[in-house]
This record gives sequence, structure tokens and C-alpha cells, in this order.
Amino acid sequence: MLFTDFKSEKIETSEVSINISHGGNGRPLLLLHGYPQTHIMWHKIAPQLSADFHVICADLRGYGDSSKPKSADDHYTYSKRAMASDMTQVMNTLGYKKFFVAGHDRGGRVVHRMCLDFPHNIEKACVMDIAPTHTMFNSTDKNFATGYYHWFFLIQPGGLPEKLIGSDPKYYLEEKLKRWSGKNKGFNKKAVREYVRCFCSPDAIAASCEDYRAAATIDLIHDEADFEEKIKCPLLVLWGNEGFIHRTYDVLKTWKEKADNVQGKALSSGHFLAEENPEETLKELTVFFND
Repeated sequence: MLFTDFKSEKIETSEVSINISHGGNGRPLLLLHGYPQTHIMWHKIAPQLSADFHVICADLRGYGDSSKPKSADDHYTYSKRAMASDMTQVMNTLGYKKFFVAGHDRGGRVVHRMCLDFPHNIEKACVMDIAPTHTMFNSTDKNFATGYYHWFFLIQPGGLPEKLIGSDPKYYLEEKLKRWSGKNKGFNKKAVREYVRCFCSPDAIAASCEDYRAAATIDLIHDEADFEEKIKCPLLVLWGNEGFIHRTYDVLKTWKEKADNVQGKALSSGHFLAEENPEETLKELTVFFND
């Protein structure tokens, strides 16, 4: 109901089933969500973007109504490389060898990996409210551990975070939305109910923890293996001026270390740009991908 005139379907990849909603005409634009949300996070801007693009909003593996496979011991199952492969296969199945992509939060980390692993498929890319994973872990201090405590909580072994989150997942999710958003919170109640519905299953909680365990292990191995490789396509970086990323990093500088052609700016928002400031987010994406 939040995506007017969009079609929902499941796309089978070599490993998982990926849930998508898509609509519109024009050049293909893939949108990827972050934690602890689903593709529904794009509901305030996806219909408008569909006037210019064929917009594909996908649930990452482990999230929403996509598959939640049992993880491997090395956490590769939830590596950004595996997720990047999923999304490239989805776009290929839809008939697109080349496409635009934008990702928020965890989705932005998948976008970074897509640009490195599938450079010939990505024409332009956007990452929202993140600094590079390797950069963040390598500059860990008290400020980072306090502001992003969940990075260190979710990677704990033995089912500890799954057990604690599972005791009241609705509270945990809504508290995350509250803590990370800015002064003018812009969450649609129907969207939040959908986030809660998708997040509350034990499989979803376990998968999201594995996403973060992968980030702290196998993803860093992949990042270090191609540390000198840079994103070749044009990259747009957007972030919220009320959030942790803005307060902690020289955001453009961190991405200029990882990409050849970077532009970007801070928007008036907390962490959730597309929901807190949809007007400005829509403008920046439309201009960048249409240019």
C-alpha cells in the first residue's frame, strides 16, 4: 500500500530468493535498504523516482521477505560480496546488465562491494550516511564504540544478541529508529509496522546479527585484499547533518580515498535521509542519476 503502482515479486538467484517491489519506466535504478529496515524505507521517494527510472527496491538477504539462509562458520553467507552477487543477479534477471544503484546504511556497504566486484555493471552509485567499513573499524575509539555500540554487540557469538533482542524485538527496533533519527522524525506508522513484522522472527534477528559478524570478519578480509582498488564509476555520497557520521568523519575525504570520482553533501536529517528529508533526498538522487 505504500508503493503506488509498484509490482511485488520474488526473484530467484543462485542461492536465495530476493523480494522486490518495482515500478516505473526509464533507466534502471536499484535501491537497497539498511538495518533494521526493509525496502519499505524508500516509500516516500520511490514513486516519484519512478517517473524518471525503473525503480527496483529490494530486500537484502536476511531481511524483509527475502531468504534467510543458515550462516556458515566464516560468515560468508552474509558477506557483502554474497549480497552484492544477489543484487547483480536480480538486475540481470530483470534484463539489466548495466544500472544505477543507491544504498542506505547496510545497503550502502553492499553498494561499495558491488562497485568493486561488478564494476562493469554499475554506471553510477550512491551511498547514504556511511563511512567505509574498513575505515571505521580501523579508527575505533571510545566515541565510535559508544555511538555505534551495536557493531560490537551484534557480533558477539553464541546467540547472545539473538537472545537479548528476541526478548522484545519490537522495542529494540523502535528504539533504534528513535536513537538514530534527527529532531524531525519522519516515520510512517504503516512502514514501522512493516519493519516490526519483518524483524521479529528469530530467523530475521539471527540473519541481521550475521550481517554484522560478516562485516567484522570476512568483509574486512575482502576489503584488505583489494585495499588499493577504487570505485571507478561516479559516486554520490549523502549523509545527515544531525547524525553520528557527520559528527565523527570527514565524510567526503573518507570516500575520496575509496573512489576516483566523488561528490556529495550533508542533508538536513538524522540517519534516515529518505524518510526524514524525502524532498531533498529525492532532489539529489534525481539530479545525480539524470545528469
